[in-house]
Amino acid sequence: MMEARVAQSAARLARQENEIKLLTAEIERLKNFGCLGVSPSLEGLRDENAKLKYRLNFLKKSLQEERSKSTKSMININSCLQEIFGAAIQAAYPDLENPPLVVTPSQQPKFGDYQCNSAMGISQVVVDFSSPNIAKEMHVGHLRSTIIGESMCRLFEFAGYDVLRLNHLGDWGTQFGMLIAHLQDKFPDYLTVSPPIGDLQAFYKESKQRFDTEEEFKKRAYQCVVLLQSKNPDFIKAWNLICDVSRREFQKIYNCLDITIIERGESFYHEMMKDIVKEFEDKGFVQVDDGRKVVFVPGFPVPLTIVKSDGGYTYDTSDLAALKHRLCEEKGDILIYVVDSGQSVHFQTVFAAGQMIGWYDPKVTRVAHAAFGVVLGEDKKKFKTRSGDTVRLIDLLEEGLKRAMDKLKDKERDKVLTPEELKAAQTSVAFGCIKYADLSHNRLNDYVFSFDKMLDDRGNTAAYLLYAFTRIRAIARLANIDEQMLRKAAGEEVLVLDHEKEWKLGKCILRFPEILQKILEDLLLHTLCDYLYELATTFTEFYDSCYCVEKDRQTGQIVKVNMWRLLLCEATAIVMAKGFDILGIKPVQRM
Repeated sequence: MMEARVAQSAARLARQENEIKLLTAEIERLKNFGCLGVSPSLEGLRDENAKLKYRLNFLKKSLQEERSKSTKSMININSCLQEIFGAAIQAAYPDLENPPLVVTPSQQPKFGDYQCNSAMGISQVVVDFSSPNIAKEMHVGHLRSTIIGESMCRLFEFAGYDVLRLNHLGDWGTQFGMLIAHLQDKFPDYLTVSPPIGDLQAFYKESKQRFDTEEEFKKRAYQCVVLLQSKNPDFIKAWNLICDVSRREFQKIYNCLDITIIERGESFYHEMMKDIVKEFEDKGFVQVDDGRKVVFVPGFPVPLTIVKSDGGYTYDTSDLAALKHRLCEEKGDILIYVVDSGQSVHFQTVFAAGQMIGWYDPKVTRVAHAAFGVVLGEDKKKFKTRSGDTVRLIDLLEEGLKRAMDKLKDKERDKVLTPEELKAAQTSVAFGCIKYADLSHNRLNDYVFSFDKMLDDRGNTAAYLLYAFTRIRAIARLANIDEQMLRKAAGEEVLVLDHEKEWKLGKCILRFPEILQKILEDLLLHTLCDYLYELATTFTEFYDSCYCVEKDRQTGQIVKVNMWRLLLCEATAIVMAKGFDILGIKPVQRM
């Protein structure tokens, strides 16, 4: 009887909710003709809608009471969690209409019994990182932005955010005039035959030299810029050809470092710049200075130049356009710019201009410049080749691969690993060590790049952590305990943390969430590296003092397995694996 009454109430509730939706749609339709005046039918519908909403709320309350009576002492955990999360979301986002409410059983039991994925539908992160220039090779200066930006994205994704990874390529501007003019001279049939540009860096240097020394070439280069910006099809094709060559070279780097990123270059924002200038002009923020249109932002002595004296736009204009698009079109709640410290004043001025014109409120939307220092050579000077040139990033990665293989062979790993395992270990060590060497330093400071230090398997290095992780993972395998047995034990075993080293390790494992929360706030990833090193050394203390697997000294056979200690081993490995994933480091099964 009780179930029938609940079903009837639920059906009535569904019907009235449907009526409200239909009435709301009709009201919105009539609103669109507001210029015709408010019609009696619109007022009538509003009254009817208000009455239905009142009855709907009454029905919901009644239905809730009926359900609570019918379940008596039975508790629906999912429903309870939905109520809790729903109230929390409403408190955090009072202006958000119909926020997503998604509570489901956890797909990974190690992270809990239930998970709320609503945050992914609520919060959007936009991370601007890497940002090389077309027609120029990526060099060591791009290393930090690329590595730090990727790790920040991984961290926010792990925390449940919907992350948009943007590569703000330098793919527009005066330099393309000289590149196109040089392309026309060197490959006059480029419109029908794809030009064999093998070395784009050399091609760029050739065109730059001509631009600096040949007056006629310079004039023609400027004409090419005008034709490109007017979207002349032939010049757009030349521009695309040059951009495609660069993209292929960039992708080689991104593939090596396991970087996922969406290209959104300066050209993407070009059509928006005219409206940006007009918006600042309409609000009275623009002044004319020696033919330029500039915007002075309170507290910043140097103005933003939004139109040059020749009528062209600047980096200031494109960055303002990008900021507005990310705020107003991408709907970003958090915007992070991973760009070197030399751009700090520029970005502070751009962000302040965005606030001044009313694009965002810093109390609601977080816009941050995650600045970083430069990479130094072992001589403590800016990292360069012996000839004084900037170090190409692809050369750096290839050198890392070579040194990693040498290190593995020194440890005679080539004698015990298969060729496939050796290759996997080589890439894991090489790229993992390069990433970790960067991320383990406070990003605000400069750091010294040293292959010898980063490949050392002692101390706070990726090499040490990767070897430690491999050893931890091997413990259960050597004890003939598989993952299914560990899962069963996790549900049945009582953890008995009698030994001080067990307690120390357990407490260290439990600090992982607070470490991640701190990094979400200050964006300093070296904190995670320090934590992983502490976790690894704490585990070593535990393993040296607490037997997990006991063997017969004579036969070597296993005589006792301490399951709760094996579970501590597994928990340590799980936390380390997630930490590695955030840092972009790929551990391997055997090293």
